[in-house]
Amino acid sequence: MTSASAPTEGLGGPRGPDSPVRLEAHYEPALSRWLWLVKWLLAIPHYIVLFFLGIGFFFVTVVAFFAILFTTRYPRALFDFNVGVLRWGWRVSYYSYGSLGTDRSPPFTLADVPDYPARLEIAYPGQPFSRGLVLVKWWLLAIPHYILVSMLAGGSQLSGSGGLAAALTFFAGVALLFTGRYPRGMYDLNIGLHRWAARVAAYAFLMTDTYPPFRLDQGEAEF
Repeated sequence: MTSASAPTEGLGGPRGPDSPVRLEAHYEPALSRWLWLVKWLLAIPHYIVLFFLGIGFFFVTVVAFFAILFTTRYPRALFDFNVGVLRWGWRVSYYSYGSLGTDRSPPFTLADVPDYPARLEIAYPGQPFSRGLVLVKWWLLAIPHYILVSMLAGGSQLSGSGGLAAALTFFAGVALLFTGRYPRGMYDLNIGLHRWAARVAAYAFLMTDTYPPFRLDQGEAEF
């Protein structure tokens, strides 16, 4: 199993050696009281695009599987595409019913948008992948995380969430409806759950050999 040997520059500063995944968000305490009630409608164009991007993501991951198996490398163009799909999904989830963290509509792009309040980056590995791990990590080694993530944040990193994250989002919506403010404790925990899910997604989709830590890093950014 490979891992980074030194911190890597990422969103908001150095990334720790234990995870190549960086998921961050910007807390906006005062949001619209009612907009969250219609975000299901406003996000439909994104859901449609993500449906087709998800199909592409699947086939790219299959190609990457064989590329790693025969060459120990994940082709960089394919890697960047899949990071972009996960990034787009995180922005939509953050805007809509994964978090309700912003009222700013997500941009239609695979690229990182530095001024958008939800960001995701996965460092491209600087060393070869393990041929052995690619055969087992996505179904066998990740099972403990699959069980936890299904309870904590649901099963999708593309456009939605479930589990505890969904419950937190619902209660945050109720709080917004009556107070116009997003409770900070709910927000920090919600982001931590999505951060855990993003690490597992990167591992399960063969984008890293670094095993996800069993750790809930709450809040806007990792330090």
